[in-house]
Amino acid sequence: MSTENKVTVASYGPDRALSLCWRDQITGKRKTRSAGTKDWREAERLAGELQRELASGSISPSRILFDDFVNRYDEEKLTTLAPASRKDYKEALLQLKRVLGIENLARLTSSALSTFQAECRKAGMGEVTLMKKMRYIKAAMTWGVKIGLLTKAPAIVIPKRSNGSLAKSRAITTEEYERVLVAIPKARPQDAAQWERFITGLWLSGLRRAEALALSWDADEAFCVCLTERRPIFVIRSEGQKSGRAETCPMAPDFAEFLLATPAAERVGKVFQLIDHRNQEMKLNFVGKVVERIGRAAGVKVGTTKQAKDGTKTTLPVFAGCHSYRRGFGSKWARRVSTAVLKRLMRHVNIATTEAYYIILDAADVSNELWQKFGCQDGSLQQTNNNPPVDSIG
Repeated sequence: MSTENKVTVASYGPDRALSLCWRDQITGKRKTRSAGTKDWREAERLAGELQRELASGSISPSRILFDDFVNRYDEEKLTTLAPASRKDYKEALLQLKRVLGIENLARLTSSALSTFQAECRKAGMGEVTLMKKMRYIKAAMTWGVKIGLLTKAPAIVIPKRSNGSLAKSRAITTEEYERVLVAIPKARPQDAAQWERFITGLWLSGLRRAEALALSWDADEAFCVCLTERRPIFVIRSEGQKSGRAETCPMAPDFAEFLLATPAAERVGKVFQLIDHRNQEMKLNFVGKVVERIGRAAGVKVGTTKQAKDGTKTTLPVFAGCHSYRRGFGSKWARRVSTAVLKRLMRHVNIATTEAYYIILDAADVSNELWQKFGCQDGSLQQTNNNPPVDSIG
């Protein structure tokens, strides 16, 4: 554990004694103490003695309140993250405290973290959600080691999905997307047109829900379209993207055609304007709920989830939501472009994410493509005069 704690001398006025200043290793807050003298040489000698005194008393996690640890982590580390990410990290740590009932950092052992995972599963938490929370907790523990609040981070076993996929639900197909379009007037008869445009945009663009709602025609916005280049592209400033990176990104050709169908005079403000009965923009969470209701009305089931109630687990269906269209976009383009190109389209930081979510193509589709390359357009085993026997393929 780091015991470095530099003590400095400061003056707060010619008529006052000099002060000794240092940063408390537990709370991270600045502390001061009077040196009892106006002599700088004497004050510096006292600062050295205090520094040795502080260094000799190593910090034990038993002295550190878990709340103090979380507050310091929030103030010094999480403030650098996007608001949504900051909230997710802090909620994971606060849930850890609620489940385990811990007061001191010393209680956060490998055994306690294993118990936390078990309790979360009993409460019906999905493996993907649990995996994310454990990663947030692991990051906090690693930070604690770096700044000297912990000598060693407790061992954390990150759960993995048994099928090797990180996706909580599958991608939707073209047929299912078309079923959703048919269901929109039934689910939203009063404003079907704007929802049809929005869901079509999700399907063609691969944008996340918040990105689609933020997408603007105006060049000075954080997330906007650019139609002045040779090919239409996205222009994204750091505050307009989940990863916090500023970049320009390619746009799928069919989404570009969709945008260009909008008359030039109407290309102002938000690309997708979802307006409620009060003539106000709909909130992010409400939009997500409506899209899920439309998916339910269309009968497009993309997965299941487990819900715990009265000590029993119930399996409930999950219907197509906003992210289902992003997954569908990725799966659709995975059959047409390389993994590297797909990574750029999806704007993933790590290509492993692209592979884990979208390169698991159906064996039947791959077989059909192989046979088409071989000359059998329908993917069948029928022989033609131009095709050699299968066992002669070398």
